[in-house]
Amino acid sequence: MSDRALIACLGAGRMARGIAVMFAYAGHPVTIVDVKDRDQAAFGTTAKEAIGEVEATLSTLSQFGLFPPTAVDQIVSRVSVIREADAPQTLVSAAVIFECVPEVLDLKREILARASAAAGPQPIIASTTSTILVDDLSSAVAAPERFLNAHYLNPAFLVPLVEVSPGAGTDPAVVERLKTLLESIGKVPVVCAARPGFIVPRIQSLAMNEAARLVEEGVASAADVDKAIKYGFGLRFAVLGLLEFIDWGGGDILYYASRYLTGALQNDRYAAPDIVERNMHEGHIGLRTRKGFLDYENLDIDAYRRERLEAFVKLLEHFEIMRRPAL
Repeated sequence: MSDRALIACLGAGRMARGIAVMFAYAGHPVTIVDVKDRDQAAFGTTAKEAIGEVEATLSTLSQFGLFPPTAVDQIVSRVSVIREADAPQTLVSAAVIFECVPEVLDLKREILARASAAAGPQPIIASTTSTILVDDLSSAVAAPERFLNAHYLNPAFLVPLVEVSPGAGTDPAVVERLKTLLESIGKVPVVCAARPGFIVPRIQSLAMNEAARLVEEGVASAADVDKAIKYGFGLRFAVLGLLEFIDWGGGDILYYASRYLTGALQNDRYAAPDIVERNMHEGHIGLRTRKGFLDYENLDIDAYRRERLEAFVKLLEHFEIMRRPAL
């Protein structure tokens, strides 16, 4: 896969435009394929709106100092919009084709079937669906071994994470090729099984609902809940992963805290999963035993702690909330 491989997007909506921004920013030519049946005038309006949104997004990023405003036109020039009828040669030449149509199963299957037949067997094809499992779509794709899901988090052109979800028949080499491409443009891909909610949506839906319940129950105001997230929850988990944090404090602490909350609030949603209790009974509770969700057997624990604390201090300094000592 070349450094400047052609990227194609099926659909001319918000997701396709965001993907166009991120790949054009990294130097790739990007073709947005309008898959709706429109007359020439309507297509012209859609194409103008798509390019206009790409330009507006890049102009905003340039105002943040990421690149000179004079470079906006150069980056925008890498993006084009074409009709599906004119797309076969583009699709054949693309390294990756991202499906970006609305979250309607039959519509996605129809578009994927047409595009994969036109593209031939070589291009990787990736859906960007946030709700539909990859194997509910794969049978519509010609050569389904090159098909998988790539779930971006909005705003896609800024958030580094991409959740890559292969199907039962996805060629592992295809997963590696897509990961390599994403890493080359500054993304951080993680591989997850085809399960509802992937990783982040599944975790954040629990957190968002719990935040709403805190307000509903009168535990705290919406402003104070959000302040707690920004200055406590969010800051810590920008430095430590959730499972790493369990190991940092100790899985036994989570186990007993979960038991208390389950009883005190009389709700099983606070119960720890079996793996937490199993780890505790096996002595895999984290840093104290050098084994938890992660393996710390050959790690310099003191150096690791210092490195994480230093990262935390730098984060606080970045947000200008690290106070200096009174001397």
